[in-house]
Amino acid sequence: MINGYIVISAILAIVFVLLGVTVLYRNPRANSNKLFLLFSVVTALWLVTNYMASTRTVPYDVAYIANRLVFLFAAISTFSLVGFVRTLLDLGFGRAWRAVVIANIVAILGSVTPWIVENISAQGKTYSITFGFLAIPYFVVILTNFLAVVGTLVSSRRKAQGNERAQVDTILVSLATTLVFILVTNALLPFIFNYYALTSAGSFSTMILVGGMAYGIIRHRLFDLRLVIARSLAYVLSLASLGAVFIIGTFLLSGIFFRNTNFNVDTARWVYSLLAMILAFLFAPLKGFFDKITARVFFRDSYDTQVFLDQFNKLLVSTYQVKPLLEKAAVIIQENLKPGYCIFSISATESIPRRVMGTPGHPVFGDSDFELIEDTVPGMRRKFIVADELRSTRNGELQGVLQNDDVAILARLTASGSSTREGIGYLLLGPKKSGNPYGKQDLQVIEIVTNELIIAIQNALRFEEIQNFNETLQEKVVEATNKLRRTNEKLKALDETKDDFISMASHQLRTPLTSVKGYISLVLDGDAGPIKPMQRQLLNQAFSSSQRMVYLISDLLNVSRLRTGKFVIEPSQVNLADVIVDEVDQLKETAAARQVSIDYNKPKDFPDLMLDETKIRQVIMNYMDNAIYYTPTGGHMRVELTNNPATVELRVVDNGIGVPKHEQHHLFTKFYRAGNARKVRPDGTGLGLFMAKKVVTAQGGAVIFESEEGKGSTFGFTFSKTKLAEAARQPVKA
Repeated sequence: MINGYIVISAILAIVFVLLGVTVLYRNPRANSNKLFLLFSVVTALWLVTNYMASTRTVPYDVAYIANRLVFLFAAISTFSLVGFVRTLLDLGFGRAWRAVVIANIVAILGSVTPWIVENISAQGKTYSITFGFLAIPYFVVILTNFLAVVGTLVSSRRKAQGNERAQVDTILVSLATTLVFILVTNALLPFIFNYYALTSAGSFSTMILVGGMAYGIIRHRLFDLRLVIARSLAYVLSLASLGAVFIIGTFLLSGIFFRNTNFNVDTARWVYSLLAMILAFLFAPLKGFFDKITARVFFRDSYDTQVFLDQFNKLLVSTYQVKPLLEKAAVIIQENLKPGYCIFSISATESIPRRVMGTPGHPVFGDSDFELIEDTVPGMRRKFIVADELRSTRNGELQGVLQNDDVAILARLTASGSSTREGIGYLLLGPKKSGNPYGKQDLQVIEIVTNELIIAIQNALRFEEIQNFNETLQEKVVEATNKLRRTNEKLKALDETKDDFISMASHQLRTPLTSVKGYISLVLDGDAGPIKPMQRQLLNQAFSSSQRMVYLISDLLNVSRLRTGKFVIEPSQVNLADVIVDEVDQLKETAAARQVSIDYNKPKDFPDLMLDETKIRQVIMNYMDNAIYYTPTGGHMRVELTNNPATVELRVVDNGIGVPKHEQHHLFTKFYRAGNARKVRPDGTGLGLFMAKKVVTAQGGAVIFESEEGKGSTFGFTFSKTKLAEAARQPVKA
C-alpha cells in the first residue's frame, strides 16, 4: 500500500518544479525568475528528503543521508528565497548583507558535516537526531533568513503601489503562514522537545505557499504567467475533448461495425484511421475555441499597449482645444483600460473656473471634494494615488472621499511626481468593470499617457488663453475706439469753439488795430505837424509792429476760414516785383535794427500775374520777416525773383540758423516750430509757413524750401504761368 505522505510530498514537489520551470520559461533572462526556479527545485527536494528523513519506512542508510540533505536543502532554499525576494523587489545586497551571505555559505557547507547532524537513531515510527555543536548557529541562520524575507516584504509593502503591493501581500501572507508551520513542526518541536512525529506533516504546509503563489499568478499576475497558463489550459482542454470524442466515437463505431460479428483487424484499422482523421480536423477548431474561452477568463482586461498609445498620439496632434481633447482621451482610456469611468479635472485659472470633463455618466464631484484633493495630494509627493492603499489615519479623509466617489486611481497631471506643485489638474479612474485591480502595466501606461497629456493640455490651455486674449483684446480695442471716438468728438467741438473764438477775437482786434496803424501813418506823413527824428524812429517801430499784428490777425482769420470752407482766393493782376519792393521798404528799418542786410535786385521787365495780392503779399512778408529774425547779427538776406519761360520763382535766401534735418518734414504743419526757432523767437505762432503753403498751393503753385542747420535757409514759391491763367477764370476755394 502506497503511503499517503509520500504521494502528497511527490505531488507538491512536482508542482513546485513545474511552477519554477514555467516561471523561467516566461522570462529566462530575469534573475528573479532564475532564483525562483532554484527555490522551487530545492524546496521540492527538501519535501522528498524531509519525508525520507523522518519515517521508518525507508532503510537507515537512506534516512541517514536524507537527514543531512534535509538541512542542506533547507539552507539553500531559505537563502535562495532571500535572494529571490530582494531581486524581485529590485533590492540588492549591500555591505550590511555581507555577514548574512557569509553565514549562509557556512551553513550550507556545514550542513553535510557531523557538526550539525551528529547522529540519527530509531525512535518508534520515526528517527531521532543528535545535533552537533553548529546546530544552534545553523538554526539561527535559517531563522535570520526567514526574518530577512519577512522584513524585506514588510518594508517594501509600505512603498509599493497598486498591483505590486497586492503581489507583496500575497507572498508575505502565504510565506509567513508556511514558515510558522515549518518552524514549529520541523525546528522547535524536534530541537527543543525532541518530538519528530509532525515533521512530515509540517512539510505539507508548503501547500499554503504553493496555493499563495498560484493565487498571486492568477489574481495579481505575479510573474505575469497568464499567457502560459491560458495556452496550457487550452491545450489540456483540447486534448481532453479529443480524448472524449475518441472514446465516444470508438464506442459508437464498435457497435456499428463489430456487433454480432467476429472482430476483424482490417476493419478496426479503418475505423481507427477514420477516427484519427476526424480528430486531426477537429483539433484546430477546438484549440481556437478554447483559446477564446481562456482568453476571456485570463485576459478580460487585455489590450494592445502599442495600439493604445498610437490612438493617443493621433489624438494629441488632431486638436488644440481642451474640451474635445480630454473627452476623446477619456473615451480612448475607457476603451482600453476598461474603467467604470474616466474623467479629467482641470484646475481653475485666472479667467476660467475649474472644469470637469470625461466619459458620459461619470459621478458628480462636489467642489469640496476637489478642494480636499488639491490641498492633500500635492503634499503626498506621489504621481499616482491608489485608493485601496490609503490605510493610514493621516490620509483617512482623502480615502473617504475617493471611496464615496468610487475612485480607484487618482493621477496628478504634473511634470514631476515628487513635486509639491499642484500641476494643471487630475485624472480620475473608476474601478475596472471586470473587478480586477489595476496592474503594473496599467500604471506604466497611465504614466506614459499622463506625461504626454500634460504637454498637450498645456499647449491647449495656451491656445485657449490666446483665443480668450484675442477676444478680450478685441473687446478692449472696440471699447478704446469708442472712447477715442467720443474724445475726438469732444476735441473737435473744442477746436471749433477755439476757432470761433479766434475768428471773433481777430475781427474785433482788426478794426481798432487798423485805426492805430492809420493814425501812426498820418503822423509819419506830417499831417499832425512836424516830428522830431527820435519820434519818427519810435513811430516807425510802432507802425512795423502794427503791421506784423495785422498779418498775424490775417493768419488767424485765414485758419478759421480754412476750417469753415470760407478761405477764398481772389486773383487780380499783380506785379510781384513791385510787391517785393513795398515789403522790402517796410522791413528795412527792422532789418537795420537787427543789423541784417537786405539784397534785392528788381527785375527790369516782369509780367503781371493773376494772384491774390493780399494773400501773396502776406506770404512774401512772412518769408522775409522770418529771414530777418532767424539770421544772427551781421547776417544778410537775399531776395531773388526770376521770370522763366514757363514759370516764375521767388526765393528768399538767408545765412541764418537753418532748420534741423530731423524736423524739416514737420515745418509746414499748423502751429509747429523747430526747436532752435523757439529759442531764438519765443513769441512765434507757427502759423506763418502753414498759411504760406496753403496760399501758394491754393493758387496752383509749389513751395520752395532748402535748409541746412547753422548755414541758412531758402524759402520761396514757384508758379506755372499757364495754371495761373486758368485759375484766374474763377475764384478758388482752398
